Amino acid sequence: MSDPMNGPQHGGRRMFVRRTLLRGAALGAAAPLLPAGTAAASTAGSRKAAAAVPAGSATLRWLGTSGWRIGVGGRTVLFDPYITRFPTGLFGPKGSFDAATPLVCDEQLVTRHAGSPELVLVSHTHWDHINDVPHIARSTGARVIGTETTYHVLRALGVDAGQISVVKGGEVLDFDGFTVEVVASRHSRNAKWSYFAPGTLNAVPRRAPRTISDLPEGDTLAFQVSVKGGPSVFLMGASDFEERAASGLRPDVLMAATPSSSATHRYLERLLGALGGPATVVPVHWDNFERPLSLPPQRDPVMDLDGFTDLIRTLSPTSRIVVPDYETLYGADMRPAVTA
Repeated sequence: MSDPMNGPQHGGRRMFVRRTLLRGAALGAAAPLLPAGTAAASTAGSRKAAAAVPAGSATLRWLGTSGWRIGVGGRTVLFDPYITRFPTGLFGPKGSFDAATPLVCDEQLVTRHAGSPELVLVSHTHWDHINDVPHIARSTGARVIGTETTYHVLRALGVDAGQISVVKGGEVLDFDGFTVEVVASRHSRNAKWSYFAPGTLNAVPRRAPRTISDLPEGDTLAFQVSVKGGPSVFLMGASDFEERAASGLRPDVLMAATPSSSATHRYLERLLGALGGPATVVPVHWDNFERPLSLPPQRDPVMDLDGFTDLIRTLSPTSRIVVPDYETLYGADMRPAVTA
């Protein structure tokens, strides 16, 4: 999610620390690129071409922010589905961000986009990742996989305990046709090496969360979804990761969260190196997530998406880069799906 606090209170939108760094610095582009022979360069360059993933083995639709709807043989998996996208002032002028913004769920809109999922994966408990999950879980009976904090938040918001699976990282879960590997991860850092609303919950709160500040990060996870006979997709909800936990996973598709600061050392080159230069890299979490999904994606004007994709191209020249939109239904190869 965005990091709106802990920064200088001047300069319009740039009061939000996440958005203070200039082009290039935000990506760590000032640091030298990988020399030949280092982990990411050698792995990306020497990666053998994998067997072609059948395009029809899965479908993927971007839900904005870090969210995805994945279809596997008539079954649906959601990751971080934030669909309501209500205003908090985060993308507004100086001083307009309001941490006391009430939580709101547009249930009809969420149902239309979410469908009838079997499984919902939650990276962490900030509002732009979990806000719509309670309604989805209550209305569909979907199983939710997340941290202990996610469990306590969902219980406070009326989700049955039997629907929630608590994980920590390292679990490999079999769903008969696809597997979900849980990967311990990290939340993004702003220019002060911090982030909005840290903290965890180890019990159900006495009062159900009402505002965005009532939802702490609660630790962060990544997930690798591997479809039998189809793709393996690495899903990130924030632009940091646990390098040792991710090393060796070798996904076909990486949903790479776009960074907003250089606080995380060589984030992208370490990520690509750990994952072995994925065949396809898809930048996510670069859009204004307070605009409705019915409108085209709007870039955060100080998020350097172009610089990020340029750096992917430099570090992993064999990877294909796909910048997604909200309307396109993609096949397993992240090319537009052909539908009847």
